Amino acid sequence: MADETAVTDTTPQQHDEQLRFTYSGGDSAELAQHLTGRSLSSRLPQLVRRSFALAWAVDRRSTIALLACQVLSGLMEALGLFATTAALSALIQSAHDPAHLHVALPSVLVLAGAAGLRAVLGIAIQGLSNRLGPRISREAEYRMLHAATNAEMAAYDHPGFNDRYDKADRGVEVSRDMIGQSQNLVSSLATLIAAAAVIATLAPILLPLLVLTAVPQALASVTGERVAYLATLRTFHDRRMLNMLRWHLTHKDQADQIRTDTLAPYLLDKYRASGARVDHTNDQAAWQRAKISFVGSAVSGLASALMWAGVIFLLGAGHIGAAAAGTLVFALRSAGGGLHGIVGYGSDLMRTGRYMDDWESFITEAAGQRLDRGNIVPDRPRQVVLHRVTYRYPEADHDTLFEVDFTVRQGEIVAVVGENGSGKTTLLKLLSGLNLPASGDVVWDGISTRELNPHALWKQCAVVPQEFARWPMTARENIQLGQPQPEADDAVRRAADASGADAVIATLRSGLNTLLAREWWGGQALSSGQWQRIAAARAIHRDAGLLVMDEPTSDLDARAEHRIFTGLRQLAEHRAIVLVTHNLANTIVADRIVVLESGRVSAEGTFCELTARPGLFRDLWLLQQDRANPSAQEDMRR
Repeated sequence: MADETAVTDTTPQQHDEQLRFTYSGGDSAELAQHLTGRSLSSRLPQLVRRSFALAWAVDRRSTIALLACQVLSGLMEALGLFATTAALSALIQSAHDPAHLHVALPSVLVLAGAAGLRAVLGIAIQGLSNRLGPRISREAEYRMLHAATNAEMAAYDHPGFNDRYDKADRGVEVSRDMIGQSQNLVSSLATLIAAAAVIATLAPILLPLLVLTAVPQALASVTGERVAYLATLRTFHDRRMLNMLRWHLTHKDQADQIRTDTLAPYLLDKYRASGARVDHTNDQAAWQRAKISFVGSAVSGLASALMWAGVIFLLGAGHIGAAAAGTLVFALRSAGGGLHGIVGYGSDLMRTGRYMDDWESFITEAAGQRLDRGNIVPDRPRQVVLHRVTYRYPEADHDTLFEVDFTVRQGEIVAVVGENGSGKTTLLKLLSGLNLPASGDVVWDGISTRELNPHALWKQCAVVPQEFARWPMTARENIQLGQPQPEADDAVRRAADASGADAVIATLRSGLNTLLAREWWGGQALSSGQWQRIAAARAIHRDAGLLVMDEPTSDLDARAEHRIFTGLRQLAEHRAIVLVTHNLANTIVADRIVVLESGRVSAEGTFCELTARPGLFRDLWLLQQDRANPSAQEDMRR
């Protein structure tokens, strides 16, 4: 009889790991310590300087003109306010004696001229800001792209590097607004200074009340921006998830599987769940900001009431005249507008500044991993050697390659084989100088890749990667890559003949002039196999000393694959060729075969040697031959 005693499972319950985007420095609690009123308000001058520094970098004359217009506009504001007193005084006197009316004319003309000039200056300021904004955005984007493309390839393997790039890209988007926000802030400050100068002249006792009307609103604005930014940080992961899901749901590469796997409802549920979390966080932040704004406005309103009561008291007590009181009314209104502008535009600028901080942080990070190697320009390599090379990807649990020795010489074809995850692609990246080893050395003709100029090194490399680029350019440009040979199209056709891409080009409606991008108007689409022939052609066209091919025929039919491999020997006459392939029949063309197991070289030899002795290569080879079904095998035995 079976034992029916209940057994309690004490094994900890396992949960599915949830997709979560992580990035260094993204902890909201840590950032909250720095997002305070004091720290953020002190940053405004820094942000303004950064804005005008970028403007100076892209267009000095426009920047000088903008600053000059801002200063002149502020002077006109002050002049207009001072002229107001004289004009009002003359108008009040003319009310009792019309003969004095002409006395007000000069002041009125000054007032009208100042107002007219300020209007013209405002148009000029707006035009200059509109001119500088797009230029600043392109400059910010250029600096970001320059930093990214000049970073070591290993940077992309650091967790969060791409996420920080996306955050920096947001900084690029808002950078065009920075100059406008800065000039509006400067304009508001100029208005405030002009009004404060008039108030200090007529009734200095009102200045403390003027400050009191601004401080509560400024603190409320800063605190509200802090709440909003922290909400943005808390929703960053879900917003990234929304972007990723949107891409997978709509991109043509997954469109067929979305339908055949009936996956859309499941992914849409994930999309809705992430969106709901974003909405919940944003709703909380919006309510919190509303309460903060209400308190700030209430306190500022009370201070404003006291300030206007002070004007009435001064007028009633005879400390100021009617003309001065009228001028104070205009000055206080101007000052209030200036204060509101400083608070509003300052908040906008601080928000933009935080995104620009992400931009600047990424550039700094990328610069810390920039290509900082030697300046030696290599010739066409005669021999590339790995000496006891070890490589581990950032934050990986184990080495991908461990103390690997490897050699390839000019005129030689070396095949690299191994199971998935054995380190084959990593080996190719080290050979071609894309990555530098953690220990050991990679040397070209006796010179370490650390000492070689990386750009000069890559000119001597031709790579056919597993994931090859499909550039939205013409067939010719896809092969030349902007680096034509002296023979021009003859060199392109030679490379196409060697890779089988000539058959692809023959089917294109405009030959080499055909745009290979269906997404663009007039473009023509290619199959994966056709694209792989183009990718092989571009590597051959480079005529580099080291040709590295990582599964170069994975998408090709048998005829196209045969054409490439039978032509490798001719290509190897003036090149060193390293080939990675899972189709072991293709390794017959190699002079030597190197077998990788778990990041180590386990065997080396010719095809005949490795198939004749026990080992991984022989095991894989026999497995690839074991493809017949049982009935077919029985027929073969008969």
